[in-house]
Amino acid sequence: MSVATGLFLSLEGIDGAGKSSHIDALEALFRSQGRTVTRTREPGGTPLGETLRTLVLNEAMNPLTESLLVFAARREHVLQVIVPALQRGDVVLCDRFTDATFAYQGAGRGFDLGVLGMLERWVQADPAHSDALLQPGLTLWFDLPPEIAAERLAGARLPDKFEAQPVEFFRRVAQGYADRAAAAPRFARIDADCPREQVWQQIEATLRARGLA
Repeated sequence: MSVATGLFLSLEGIDGAGKSSHIDALEALFRSQGRTVTRTREPGGTPLGETLRTLVLNEAMNPLTESLLVFAARREHVLQVIVPALQRGDVVLCDRFTDATFAYQGAGRGFDLGVLGMLERWVQADPAHSDALLQPGLTLWFDLPPEIAAERLAGARLPDKFEAQPVEFFRRVAQGYADRAAAAPRFARIDADCPREQVWQQIEATLRARGLA
């Protein structure tokens, strides 16, 4: 499960932060460098993962059930998509990964972070290095005040069960992301409360600073 030749980049942030709108530009940038790009998302990324995504986003369920489904989808995603792509030397662009689980199910829903950590170790363990976990090399965290995110989501398409949550839920989720970012140097904070062009300038600056652009 050696993944040293590829680049794993995740995009994170609360609903409405605008992260998904920059994936096209990131893909184009890496392809212009001659890199092969695998673009994916969580929950999802595989046929089973997409089925589980529909359940997680739309069905009411216990937080433990929700977390188990998310990590079940992630296990298939890691084995079938992410690791093979990294072994080929691809750039993997993933719309959300495990940080979202800690932010949404952990901080947002108040689920036990210790249990999430155990599931993370089981699902993302590298069999070649027992003390290592598969994690993104870079996580772009689109940080946006929950009140602004709520304004952006208002009047959008029919919301899923997370998008329909009150602002207080997203305050907890935002704090969950902040806590993860404080503990992991792979995070790069992107101020998402500014025009799209300025957001992209921050992304480009981050990639240059990390030797990726």
